[in-house]
Amino acid sequence: MSWELKNLSDLTLMIKRGIAPKYVEQGGVTILNQKCIRNGVVSYEFSRLCSVEKKISDEKTIKQGDVLVNSTGAGTLGRTGFVKEIQNTATVDTHVTIVRGNENLIYNKFLALQLSLKEPEIESMGKGATNQTELSASDLGRLKINLPPLPTQKRIASILSAYDDSIENNLKRIKLLEETAQNIYKEWFVHFRFPNYEHTAFDAESGLPVGWRKGKVSDLCNVKSGCAFKSKDWQSEGNPVMKIKNITNNTVDINGCDYVDDEVAKNAEKFELFEGDVLIAMTGATVGKVGLIPKIDKRIYINQRVGLFRPNSETTNNVGLIFTFFMTDDGLKQILNFAGGAAQPNISSSQISNVELNIATVDILAKFNDVIQSLLIQIQTLYSQNQKLKEARDILLPRLMNRTIEV
Repeated sequence: MSWELKNLSDLTLMIKRGIAPKYVEQGGVTILNQKCIRNGVVSYEFSRLCSVEKKISDEKTIKQGDVLVNSTGAGTLGRTGFVKEIQNTATVDTHVTIVRGNENLIYNKFLALQLSLKEPEIESMGKGATNQTELSASDLGRLKINLPPLPTQKRIASILSAYDDSIENNLKRIKLLEETAQNIYKEWFVHFRFPNYEHTAFDAESGLPVGWRKGKVSDLCNVKSGCAFKSKDWQSEGNPVMKIKNITNNTVDINGCDYVDDEVAKNAEKFELFEGDVLIAMTGATVGKVGLIPKIDKRIYINQRVGLFRPNSETTNNVGLIFTFFMTDDGLKQILNFAGGAAQPNISSSQISNVELNIATVDILAKFNDVIQSLLIQIQTLYSQNQKLKEARDILLPRLMNRTIEV
């Protein structure tokens, strides 16, 4: 059987936007939003809760195999995510569209792959003013899908899923390494169970081990903010620039970034980033989130409203300690206190520098940094592997879909 060109609406059981939530702080139903959808994956990290008083129909309750499509706003409209598994009962808000395939006609993973490939086309279907663009369910339903027979769909999905599975396994390993780093930090710097702590005296007044002190981030590293690139600087290709949107899951996502040309990059040399650098979001809902620059083979730069930690000593690098500290609840809480409760929270590099933490003796700091550096190198290596897996998958995907490679 040959491939056929079909409207998306002819292959689905449902294409509908989500609900208008009544948000609560606890005890509600999970609401997935645009921030939860990136790189073809659905994450619960930025989800919120909706009051149980809000009635949610069964059809708008997320099902395994659904594809979610961001349907509002420049820069976010068109992003897709595949619901591989259900973590808990959830729905989406009105800025997201649920696409539920008819499994008699289209394999759900194949549908997700087709929609991810067509993200730029979906984005172009939006209507309205800049930053207020909207994609209606009916317009999305007219999207053309090149459809092979079901067995072919499953073979294509199986080939590409192997890449996704490897990426997912690496992410699980990364999470375990991050949890290990956080636990070590808490043991040493919160509970004071560091090597040979049994033989350490404590200061009665401060409650800290003798030789330790209360200090600030600025005692351990320098904090600087990024370059104020101009709107006319942005290009569709060139030198990648890391923005707040690129800080996610304690790393920096090199994909989906904006670019500047070589001339602009040359003038921004002092804002160049390197492997092992740690960034922090200084504005918006993700303020305080940190990200580790993975192993990279290109020159990348940092945008304004993103903070950068750098060693303040030629002999000691405490950036790994700072990264681990800001993954803890205490680090993030202090950032949020500085940022305040504004709708658009902001924090300055000087405020970040003034965040307080326990500072150990030189020998304990050195031992901790050695342990953490080993973990961070493993994390960077896994992220680098994922970057290569994504690149290989993204090269293969269109070739399979346009039949350059037959299966």
